Amino acid sequence: MKDIGRDFPLDINISFKVLFETYEANLSTGSELQKKRAKEVLAVAKKYPILSEGFTTEKQINKLRKQIDFVLEDLFASVLQTNEIKIAGAPFQSTPFKTTARYDAIKANADSSYELQLTDMTDEEFYILGCSLILKGYYGYNIDFRRPYFYNIPDANGITRWYKVLYNADFGFIEKTDASVDITQKDVSELLENYNNIELWKEKFPPNSWRYSGFVIANMYDATGDVSLSNFKTSLLANESKKDENFIDEFEGILKSLFSIQDLKVGFSMFNIEEDTFEQPDTLEKSYILQGKKKEKCTTALCEASYYTLFKKKQFYCIADVERHANLYPDNQLYKKLHKQQVASAIIVPIVDNEMLYGVLEIVSTIPEALNSINANKLHDVLPNLVDSVKRAKERKENEIELMIQEECTAIHSSVHWKFKQEAERVINAQATGNQAYFREIVFDNVYPLYGQIDIKGSSEARNAATKKDLSLQLEYVQKIIKKISSVEQLPIYEQLEFRILDFLEDFNEEELKVNSERQVLQFLKYEIVPLFKHLSKKSAALKDMIAEYYEMVENSSGLVYMHRKDYDESVTLINKRMASIIDRKQREAQAMYPHYFERFKTDGVEHSLYIGEAITKGKNFHKIYLYNLRLWQLQLMCEMENAFYKLKKNLPIKLDAASMILAFNSSLSLRFRMDEKRFDVDGTYNARYEVVKKRVDKANIKGTEERITQSGKLSIIYSQKEDEKEYLKYISFLQHKNMLDKDVELVEVEDLQGVTGLRAIRVSVLYETGSKNDQKEYYTYQDLMSQLET
Repeated sequence: MKDIGRDFPLDINISFKVLFETYEANLSTGSELQKKRAKEVLAVAKKYPILSEGFTTEKQINKLRKQIDFVLEDLFASVLQTNEIKIAGAPFQSTPFKTTARYDAIKANADSSYELQLTDMTDEEFYILGCSLILKGYYGYNIDFRRPYFYNIPDANGITRWYKVLYNADFGFIEKTDASVDITQKDVSELLENYNNIELWKEKFPPNSWRYSGFVIANMYDATGDVSLSNFKTSLLANESKKDENFIDEFEGILKSLFSIQDLKVGFSMFNIEEDTFEQPDTLEKSYILQGKKKEKCTTALCEASYYTLFKKKQFYCIADVERHANLYPDNQLYKKLHKQQVASAIIVPIVDNEMLYGVLEIVSTIPEALNSINANKLHDVLPNLVDSVKRAKERKENEIELMIQEECTAIHSSVHWKFKQEAERVINAQATGNQAYFREIVFDNVYPLYGQIDIKGSSEARNAATKKDLSLQLEYVQKIIKKISSVEQLPIYEQLEFRILDFLEDFNEEELKVNSERQVLQFLKYEIVPLFKHLSKKSAALKDMIAEYYEMVENSSGLVYMHRKDYDESVTLINKRMASIIDRKQREAQAMYPHYFERFKTDGVEHSLYIGEAITKGKNFHKIYLYNLRLWQLQLMCEMENAFYKLKKNLPIKLDAASMILAFNSSLSLRFRMDEKRFDVDGTYNARYEVVKKRVDKANIKGTEERITQSGKLSIIYSQKEDEKEYLKYISFLQHKNMLDKDVELVEVEDLQGVTGLRAIRVSVLYETGSKNDQKEYYTYQDLMSQLET
């Protein structure tokens, strides 16, 4: 048959020979009913031998229509005609010769020009499919070319429906012809390695060189929902990679198929948590809840019911009949806005992940009740992928903002500015002469690194302790108000609220603060206590005063007590400011000694990195004496910062401890400016080792013990080479002479870090300077000072 319309290795003949053989078997083994049916079918087969011998033309099909319907009656049961979507025909052809009533109805409902074709299959894949059938059906090779097959059929409304096809190929057989080429195991091996070489496949299987006799049955089912979901995932990924301008149209098309609503439209609003507003994204044309505005407060963009549903319950908000609701509630701004935009039904979907709202999806229709709380459930399968996509879009937006900040605000340290200026001049001069030039990476080879930090010890524990105190204080005051109202108005709900508060307070008595405890308390206060307090304020003057006092305790922006945490944050800020000011001041003196690259960072404490070498200093000749001088300067700096910390400690709102550390790196390395990150980084093989030590060594223990390398009151110097040990012991001896360090020098081994072994440490106590009664300087160790404070 030529209906295929493209090259194919099989010459196809319609035949019912295999089917008749099944009925012949039923004559001896079947039931009485089966035997009777077999005799009737075989009588037709005998009277019309062409049904077994095979035929190829549409004219022959029409002539044999009555006989074909009769022999296929068992396969197309009359009671299932309106239920099953089934066709029978020659394989790989668009015109079936037997169909069910339900298929006929679907076909009649489609566009008149529609032709049954498998989707997503090229001519080459189609040809190889035929070859694989020969290899499996005739030779018995296990060639698995199976894949999902679909027909996409548009309905009367123009909505594409997807039907998955399940083939039954039991009623056919394959034969060789004079044109067939014998296939060997060697040929099969060659074909398996050359799937994309269509010429090789055609060489082994010339067009129409094999004969297929029989027919296939195709069972179909409506897989529009599954395919829509798959297409939706693909569309999201494609849009992220190429920012397709047609994404909204594609998305609407997918949802139209999913909901079977032709006039369905989509809008979207991003949620700005900092400003508590909805904002229209630049990539979308419309937001129905914003109605043309670029930005609006969430409370005014939504009505009270929708706000509660989306923000507190994190559930879909469905309006099946907008006009009816707008008439019932004429003051409702959301219904009024939607009705004005000819929206008759709508589903507003919160895009939520881990209780965080990213935005809302707005699905609308001009047909009343077309969208409702029942078919809204179809979105549950789509939503996880949409949430992921929106999250990634938000992260990309934030990264773009951060990049802009970096581009506009990143400052280049004065010691290396000359190199950037030199490169910029090269690019500008090249472009001025019409040549293309780009800014090359800036690299400083053969420089020596120095790293140090003064770190606040137990900062996480201190913050958690402050958080627990604040939450407990707030809940205890809420409990006081609840008890007061319970004595006046005895309702079970007040008792239940007291129980909830006690439950939270018991959690805070545990040593570790649970990850979500703060969020749970905030949710409890925001959505249960605050509305209740608004109500209670109206009941009595006493309650009103107590509630007013409560609101004076809490911070407006967070709704939480911020007392002990404020003390903690202020303590860390004071420490960081003081330490940073010292190192900045001392750094100017060090630059005057010999130029070098310097950077510092504020975390829970202050850390700094230094790089020195001839590549940085441009014109001056470098000598290692300048490296040794900088190392000694760094030791003195750390001692001065330790002294400043101790003097500051007694004035801190929360008493915190600190520990100091220096990392001595023996070898020189390359320092590369990362153009994409706008920062310097260690380059090459040393990078991983150096960064691992910097980030993890302060949390490491002395090898074989549970004691941390870094300790309050001690300066820890981390190193790996014996010459470093000798060098730093000389510096320590000098600083002991200057009464900056104590005599208790320890040499210890550091436990192995990830990919880094063999580290050692020198630990020595810092001497703290204090004035005596006769104004003479006196020096104490950290333990001396602590003992003195305790007495």
